[in-house]
Amino acid sequence: MIAESTDTRPGRIATPLRRLPRIARRSASACALLLALSSTLFATATVRGEVPSGPQPGEAAASLKAFAVSGEPKERDVDYAAVVKEHPAIVVFVTAKEFDRPMFRFLKKLDGDLPPETRLIAVWLAEDAAKSKEYLPKITQYFNRATLAVFDGVAGPNGWGVNLDARLTAFVLKNGKTVKSFGYVSLNETNVPEVLDALK
Repeated sequence: MIAESTDTRPGRIATPLRRLPRIARRSASACALLLALSSTLFATATVRGEVPSGPQPGEAAASLKAFAVSGEPKERDVDYAAVVKEHPAIVVFVTAKEFDRPMFRFLKKLDGDLPPETRLIAVWLAEDAAKSKEYLPKITQYFNRATLAVFDGVAGPNGWGVNLDARLTAFVLKNGKTVKSFGYVSLNETNVPEVLDALK
């Protein structure tokens, strides 16, 4: 318990901080400043709706085996690592239980604005793989170029480092290596340009 000041002279403010040595007051002020800066940075990250997710730029893509719902081949397990080595690609990991309309609009616009020769692979990270395999064929009609696939497990394949706090992670790859990754806590179609800009 902090003792109250016994100084009752007019104009004096009773505060425990006055009793501290000067160096302690400076340390307290520095801590307060650091706390304020940390809060500002956290608030900025929250507003942007992003968290770190995935390999660092320049890292080679790891194996990516998932069940292909659309594209060729389909209805079997495919290792898409070979695909991203041959073509510029955007690989999107979707947390299946979090999939909603804003995420759908993001994927639809990304599919529509995709540059020629660039592949789009959208992989559902599923707690219930059978349920996702049943659901995805119902939405394939809305995508012209995207390949939809299901991975059995919410953590994603080894080597991709998907952040579990991200509802959707998008990886931009060239020559089989990561150019940039985006881990989104919240997103919609307005986030598409920043992803496509990373291809340039």
